[in-house]
Amino acid sequence: MNNHVLNRLSKEILLSSIEVHQNLGPGLLESIYELCLLKELHSKNIRVENQVFLPVLYKGEDLRKDFRIDLLVEREIIVEIKAVDTIISVHEAQIISYLKLADKKLGFLVNFNVPKLKMGFRRFVNNF
Repeated sequence: MNNHVLNRLSKEILLSSIEVHQNLGPGLLESIYELCLLKELHSKNIRVENQVFLPVLYKGEDLRKDFRIDLLVEREIIVEIKAVDTIISVHEAQIISYLKLADKKLGFLVNFNVPKLKMGFRRFVNNF
């Protein structure tokens, strides 16, 4: 997927996240925001999957343990959803690790527990 398409999708993810936040506000469970963002992106004819399993491979061996990506947009962009008071370094490490393990270029960490969503929307890249 080329950078132009990734950037267009990024804009749609941001606008959809803002729409969900404006409708629901802060203070709900991550799972609620996830389902609403999934619905919002689907309404824009964007292919998105939720709770996508990402196997843990160590030195080429599948350890039979999986991570779960909250949302995977167009099989290329990872979106991790939070509803926390403060994003801490372990949240950032999580999205960075998921990008590396899934070999994806672009990811977003979206914290819905903020007064304005712009304050809770962070972009992460992996060789982009």
